[in-house]
Amino acid sequence: MKKLLNNRISHLLLLSMMLIMTMMTSCNNDDVSGGAPVITEVRNYEAAPNDTIVNKLVPGQWVVLKGSNLKNAVKIAFNGIAVDFNGGIFSDNYSVVQVPSVIAFPSIPEDQLNTIEVVTPNGSTIFNIDIVAGAPELTSISNENPTEGEVVTIFGTNLFLVNEVVFSGTTITDYELSDTGTAISFVMPNIVTSGSVSITTASGTVSTAFNVNSATTEGFLNFDGIGSFSWGTGLSDSSTDFPGNHGNYAVLNNPVLNAGDGTWWGWERSINTNAGQWIPETDLNLNLDQFAVKFEINVPGNWNGTSILILKDYNWDFVARYEPWKISATKTANYTTDGKWMTVTIPLNEFRGKKDNIDGTGDPASSLTELLGNSGNGSMLIYTTNSGSTPTATAFRGAIDNIRIVKIKE
Repeated sequence: MKKLLNNRISHLLLLSMMLIMTMMTSCNNDDVSGGAPVITEVRNYEAAPNDTIVNKLVPGQWVVLKGSNLKNAVKIAFNGIAVDFNGGIFSDNYSVVQVPSVIAFPSIPEDQLNTIEVVTPNGSTIFNIDIVAGAPELTSISNENPTEGEVVTIFGTNLFLVNEVVFSGTTITDYELSDTGTAISFVMPNIVTSGSVSITTASGTVSTAFNVNSATTEGFLNFDGIGSFSWGTGLSDSSTDFPGNHGNYAVLNNPVLNAGDGTWWGWERSINTNAGQWIPETDLNLNLDQFAVKFEINVPGNWNGTSILILKDYNWDFVARYEPWKISATKTANYTTDGKWMTVTIPLNEFRGKKDNIDGTGDPASSLTELLGNSGNGSMLIYTTNSGSTPTATAFRGAIDNIRIVKIKE
């Protein structure tokens, strides 16, 4: 009797296991059932009434793919570029996904252009839709005051299908485009006028709010007749020491600085100007981030640890820091311009208060008048210091020229 009972229990266990396996297989089949994926339309990923059907996409855009059998997607690609997505929030009929932020249009195979591909365990589908570069944007220019023959690089995004490049009011006909649409390079021709930079692509036109090639025509201080230099360091016009210069420039020079060395008044440690107009009084009602201090700098050797600080009227309430050697709060690396002049841009909202007893690391001013006063007029101090708790990794020697405060956006 006991043996018969054991046999029956064994049979029941076997039947139970077979039933569980059948149910699991059925569940797995349910997960992949329904056939190949289908996309019927693409909608803008926004709340109604802006969740409209779209027939054209741009890099970085969030969209909703509508169709069927989309839930188990293992790959979604735009123009052949696979993107990351969270399939856990997909339904069988909808999936939310972002178009890649960077699409190297010139390198995309022709058969992958203007396509969305969805792949699931049951198959794949291709949906055709126009995917175009977004409106062009400019982020920086390697040197806004170059000399003839110098290679100039304009940095930005969506610099694809370029129709026209204008630098300082002159059309540049010979230029090179990066495959990623992030740079345009050209050799500076003989241009004697100043003007804006303008890039026109198939997706639109973007222009700078400020002029380039203006070293001899406008600015706050150029050491050659514009503005007034007071004291702090020596001036030079040597094109041997710092090639590519526009006349005179100031040289900041210090050895390795001990921890906390802030003797900015030492020889060659500072540029002290007389009073000048930072921005017009009529613009003091605008936003801080619409304006920036700009200058060109040339650092032929390695630079690591020495900070350059900038302030108005010897008022340490708001200070800007320039530290291109700083990678993070704890990591640094030697920096150099390799003996070339490069443009530095510091928006006025980067002039900050003091935090943890370190100048320029706290909160920005609340307005232009808090930073610049009611007239927008005053002097400028640019100096070198070591705010760290250890000696600087290197000495510092660099030239600065063409100091200006300009409007950088409307």
